[in-house]
Amino acid sequence: MGNLAKALGERIRAQRKICKISQDELALACSLDRSYMGRIERGEVNITVEKLYRIAGELACDPPDLLPQVSELQPT
Repeated sequence: MGNLAKALGERIRAQRKICKISQDELALACSLDRSYMGRIERGEVNITVEKLYRIAGELACDPPDLLPQVSELQPT
């Protein structure tokens, strides 16, 4: 996947750790498979806006807070 998916996944993982929520707990709360949540955090999949909002809601943040800044998206 591209840099955007990878940067988004890193931000989701960082916020999850700040919230002290396991990947399993987050996946369950968002009605997602744990392995799919792992793929999201590794940047292996592109997620829908709906999933972004679900994840942000469980992580007690606004969806834009999880989106990387343009400056974080370095070309590969």
